[in-house]
Amino acid sequence: MTLLEIGAGAGNTAFPILSRNKNPNLKLHACDFSKRAVEVMRSHEYYKPEVMQADVWDVAGDDLPPGLQESSVDVAVLVFIFSALSPPQWKKAVSNVHRVLKPGGEVCFRDYGRGDLAQVRFRKGRYLEENFYIRGDGTRVYFFEKDELADIWAGAGDNKSESQPGFDIEELGVDRRLLVNRAKKLKMYRCWLQGRFRKK
Repeated sequence: MTLLEIGAGAGNTAFPILSRNKNPNLKLHACDFSKRAVEVMRSHEYYKPEVMQADVWDVAGDDLPPGLQESSVDVAVLVFIFSALSPPQWKKAVSNVHRVLKPGGEVCFRDYGRGDLAQVRFRKGRYLEENFYIRGDGTRVYFFEKDELADIWAGAGDNKSESQPGFDIEELGVDRRLLVNRAKKLKMYRCWLQGRFRKK
């Protein structure tokens, strides 16, 4: 079983997966665009190269992740990473995920939905284009509509071609939550999209 986490950061998903793993054949690849994030993962006390490999990788670049071949991954995990890409990078990122997954391989996905509190809080100076913003630290974030995201991963849209890879949308839902901070008397409306996409 080979699992690839894309945009792994400091390993906040990868290490909990390893700590609960009961599959002796699991191999976890954790990749991030940031060299510093990869260094943090590699220096973690639970990092063991025999079960986990952490590398720098740009999901919208031309190469596959180090140590992985085409059609070699069972499950790819993308948690709050796709929104950091600019719209012109989406097609290439989907193509790279498609390339690295085995036939029938699965994507587990979670990201920001339109109208999330984080979007509402952005000021005019942080606006790049519709639903796309830049944070104070220079990172970018896009807020998706459900149908828009389904089209991106299914391979639909204006630029669809015979060679464009696509996924079957197994599940795609909107997670809307009202979080209340009673101490500060604040109501926070969150909106996330989460789904499972399977390689055709």
